[in-house]
Amino acid sequence: MMARHIFPLLLALLLRGGLAHADTLYKCIDDSGVVLYTNQKGGGKNCKVLSRDLPVSTYAAPKQEQRGAAPGDFPRVNEDTQKGRDADRRKILEQELATEQQNLEQARKDLAEGEGIRLGNERNYQKYLDRVQGLKDSVALHERNVEALKREMANLK
Repeated sequence: MMARHIFPLLLALLLRGGLAHADTLYKCIDDSGVVLYTNQKGGGKNCKVLSRDLPVSTYAAPKQEQRGAAPGDFPRVNEDTQKGRDADRRKILEQELATEQQNLEQARKDLAEGEGIRLGNERNYQKYLDRVQGLKDSVALHERNVEALKREMANLK
């Protein structure tokens, strides 16, 4: 008979557990012997503490220092050296762009040739589609690389 009273109470506590936040959980037994689990120590006798939520310690993050201009002893590069570095960078980017444009043209040529023929081992049409998709992916990759290099060169001083 007691189990019949306890089960609904436990079920109610479990369902409410997600909604309510209890600091302390009590197990109380009243005069008739009915066990009650609650977060409020009411008029019930023989209440025992089952669990107690302890306060969470808080830690404030340290304040970030303001970053300003470079310190006075920060190494500087003279203007001629920087211009030389910028010229080298531009030359390298131009070489990479030329190479990538050649790769793009070759990938487009391979795609045009690959779409026109069907190999003997491609009886299954999906194999043909997979091969052609690989060629299309190669073209798209080289197009993105060319665009990225052009953007990088546009950002040069």
